[in-house]
Amino acid sequence: MWIAATLIAALAQTGRNAAQAGLTARIGTMGATGVRFLFGLPFALLFLFAVAQAAPLPALTALAAGWALVGALAQIAATALMLSAMQRRGFAVATALVKTEPLTLALMGAAVLAEPLGPARLGAIATATLGVLLLSGGGWQRAGGRPVALAVAAGALFGLSALGFRAAILALGEGPSVARASVVLVLALAIQTLLIGGWLAARDRRALRGMASAWRESLGAGFLGALASQFWFIGFALAPAADVRTLALVEVVFAAAVSRRRREAMGRRELAGMALVVAGVAWLLRAA
Repeated sequence: MWIAATLIAALAQTGRNAAQAGLTARIGTMGATGVRFLFGLPFALLFLFAVAQAAPLPALTALAAGWALVGALAQIAATALMLSAMQRRGFAVATALVKTEPLTLALMGAAVLAEPLGPARLGAIATATLGVLLLSGGGWQRAGGRPVALAVAAGALFGLSALGFRAAILALGEGPSVARASVVLVLALAIQTLLIGGWLAARDRRALRGMASAWRESLGAGFLGALASQFWFIGFALAPAADVRTLALVEVVFAAAVSRRRREAMGRRELAGMALVVAGVAWLLRAA
């Protein structure tokens, strides 16, 4: 089930990233970042309502709320850095650099949540991460140091956010995985909506007006973001976050398809990197 959830999430996230990247040029980085949360929360509430009809919802704990806050803050920063990197470099390459996340996430999971690494898991994650580096390596000279640093930093923060969300879900104790995941998702998006909405209202009302004027595109990006997050959180409830995010590297294949439509060419180096990503993911699934 975690494999299916991750694949659905990766596909939805690719669509959301493309929608946000298009919005960035129109309403700015913070405006496009806010769309993910402000327009995603209503859909997350709908998902939670649907889940509540089929299963009891767990009681929220202080520990779960604390971890959700860590994940929410890290995700806001990661999303802003990712969109900035996409503005400075091609969509597929920026997405690939962000996906250096699983290796650091595996180490954080072992240190914080005592999730076992093992040689097979480490080898699979390292292989997929090497593929990501190779996939993005051909554009480093053209990209320059700043966009590369932005994308890698975004990947590390996305790893921290995944760790926080999985810890929050586990802190809710026993119960249906989908119910625990849905509760944490709504909590995280509520925190993010409050913070981002307040910041934009105080510092960037032009971005809020831009969201309103581009409400159709914003609504689509919000739905895809909430859909992706719903399935990411289900995956986190069922498997170690590093495994989920390593399997999610198949997103670079989806991103490559998007980049073709945007006429961003991929050479032999990128194709070889993609092959390593696929090999690492296959190794991970065999070891799981």
